[in-house]
Parts: sequence; structure tokens; C-alpha cells
Amino acid sequence: MKSVITTHILDTHKGRPAANVEVSLYQWQQDGWQHMASAQTDDDGRITDWLGDRQREQGLYRLTFATAEYFSHQGVISLYPQVDIHFQIENADEHYHIPLLLSANGYSTYRGS
Repeated sequence: MKSVITTHILDTHKGRPAANVEVSLYQWQQDGWQHMASAQTDDDGRITDWLGDRQREQGLYRLTFATAEYFSHQGVISLYPQVDIHFQIENADEHYHIPLLLSANGYSTYRGS
């Protein structure tokens, strides 16, 4: 089942998906960040099923990618021990796919489909 929020990671140095990266999803509440889910990317670098039947809600969200562990397993020193991506859901009827393009010394993101 495809989740209401999905992500994937492409290791741009290798030109391949980044598998087995721990990613946590948080939602901003009045009293701070509330943990919603954690999962590891699959062999294709994706997480598509971590929220089950949960409905989309408007609000501010954060994805936290555990990049230090990913690069450590490869014997690579990374400038970024973790990557946090904050994004906002305005339209709860739309799907939100948040990809991460990653290398040891840089990253970028965009809204995917």
C-alpha cells in the first residue's frame, strides 16, 4: 500500500538508490515534533508503506535521514551526519513524495510524484 507521504534516496555519487537508510517522519504539533513513523529504505531506496491507512493532514512535517550510518557502512566520511527536510502539506487530497539526492558532501530535494 502506498503511504500518504513517501520518500526515496538516490546516492548521486554511485548513481544508485541508497538502501537500508533509516528515515523518521515527524509532524509538528503545538508542543513540538511528534514522531509518526520510522522505516528503512528498501533495495530501491524507497519507503512507500510506513503510514498504512492514515489520512493526510495539513501541517508541517519533517523527514530525518540517518546519513552518517549509511556512509559509515561504506567507509566514507560524510559532511552531513543527518539530513532533515521540512515540508508543509497544504492540500490534504494530494500525495506528497519527498525525494533526497545524496552524496557525502551535498544533498538536494524536491517534490516528486
